[in-house]
Amino acid sequence: MKEFKNQIESCKSLKELEDLRVSLFGKKGFFAGEFAKMKKLPPEEKKSFAQKLNEDKEFFLNTLNEKKLHLEAEAIAYEMKKDGVDVTLFNQASEAGALHPVMDTMDKIIEYFVAMNFSIEEGPLVEDDFHNFEALNLPKYHPARDMQDTFYFEDGMLLRTHTSPVQIRTMLKDKPPIRMICPGAVFRRDYDLTHTPMFHQVEGLVVDKSGVVSFANLKYILEDFLKYMFGDVEVRFRPSFFPFTEPSAEVDISCIFCEGRGCRVCSHTGWLEVLGSGYVDENVFKAVGYEGVSGYAFGLGVERFAMLLHKIPDLRSLFEGDLRLLEQFR
Repeated sequence: MKEFKNQIESCKSLKELEDLRVSLFGKKGFFAGEFAKMKKLPPEEKKSFAQKLNEDKEFFLNTLNEKKLHLEAEAIAYEMKKDGVDVTLFNQASEAGALHPVMDTMDKIIEYFVAMNFSIEEGPLVEDDFHNFEALNLPKYHPARDMQDTFYFEDGMLLRTHTSPVQIRTMLKDKPPIRMICPGAVFRRDYDLTHTPMFHQVEGLVVDKSGVVSFANLKYILEDFLKYMFGDVEVRFRPSFFPFTEPSAEVDISCIFCEGRGCRVCSHTGWLEVLGSGYVDENVFKAVGYEGVSGYAFGLGVERFAMLLHKIPDLRSLFEGDLRLLEQFR
């Protein structure tokens, strides 16, 4: 018996241990042979013989299992060491990454407004009807709601269709003066060359005492911002309509592809629309309990700016993760 114990302890691999187990407990193994001897023993000796044999069998089974666990742990440790990566090694072939063009454009926009003393505000992606529509002068059944193509939940909540709800939350939380931008993701049911179901906006809001903020302030900040983003371009304001601003204006820049001469990209007009803006409507101020104030707001699509800056023809390519495109922005 001592010999078997020494053999178990001296096993160097799981295969050696398995071979020894079969030689002890197999159909033709040692213990099978020992139990077969009981047939020739006198009846009065069989009980004590069987009891001793079962005790030995249990002892060796436990010893085998302990040795098996030990060998398995050694095998795992060996494999981990063999397949391990030394993270301290210097890899000459490593290449520097880069920001995604959308995030790079977002950062550039934020840097400008932070330098102009705008704060950065954030809000939830899942909004209620009041913050996303009602407080922005879009009451129930307002036709402009159809422009938003909203994702609704069963409980009436929705994925925000613009970052304007952050403006409402900021005005409800703080008192004027307010000078803020709210960058973030927004969602609409749209998908084509120039639209995706999820995209990014940066909206801005300035509010102060009545008479302090004027449309001229809005024109100055946007003209300076667009020249910062696109270089020496011409900027024009066109009358437009937005439910939450009055008067409202869409802002164009001279086409950066043809320098205003007219091309396919600008539909031969020489101008590219880049953002919307306007003087905040009084109904919006009433919804948040403001009195005796004035302000302006503006909003832009980050992907639109990224496409213009990097001359990307299809908006969807920004979200496909194609390395052939993304590697160009290192």
